[in-house]
Amino acid sequence: MTMSIECKQLSDGVVVLVPKVFEDARGYFMETFRADEFQELGLPREFVQDSCSRSKKGVIRGLHLQWDPPMGKLVRVTYGSAFLMAVDIRKGSPSFGKWFGLEVSAQNKKQVWAPAGFARGFCALSEFAEVQYNCTGIYNPQGESGIRWNDSKIGIDWPAGDPVLSDKDRTAQTLDEWIASPFSDRFQY
Repeated sequence: MTMSIECKQLSDGVVVLVPKVFEDARGYFMETFRADEFQELGLPREFVQDSCSRSKKGVIRGLHLQWDPPMGKLVRVTYGSAFLMAVDIRKGSPSFGKWFGLEVSAQNKKQVWAPAGFARGFCALSEFAEVQYNCTGIYNPQGESGIRWNDSKIGIDWPAGDPVLSDKDRTAQTLDEWIASPFSDRFQY
């Protein structure tokens, strides 16, 4: 097996994966996805979209979620470091409204899987951070939303005191507003 699960968090929804890295004087090689191993680990085998973002230090992107289609994301950092996080937004989940965060870097090569039903985001920790996403759904701007990055009901301990935000992230709805929306019924535990 070339990949192992380091831990499962938030009612076993969020998974931290650690690839086996083959390193020598030339550099390194690792497999970041194998359908057979993902199936064996109980993770999705089909990703239909890959995305990449580059952010300056102190940028927070998120908390983003997609319901049409429901989208899970396998996320890793390929340059620099970032604080990756996910919030459980599944109605009825024992970890509803709870968050999990982890520093992921090009050096530690960890990956974080968060299925549909989780709002996801990150904060760039290095001068620049490049974040790669393997997604289980095709992006649809009419089927997405966000939850405010600093919602006091969630209480995320972000590593940026004065973050750089997009207008969309700055004015996103609260968790309570999300739960009151008809789209939240798409995510049940």
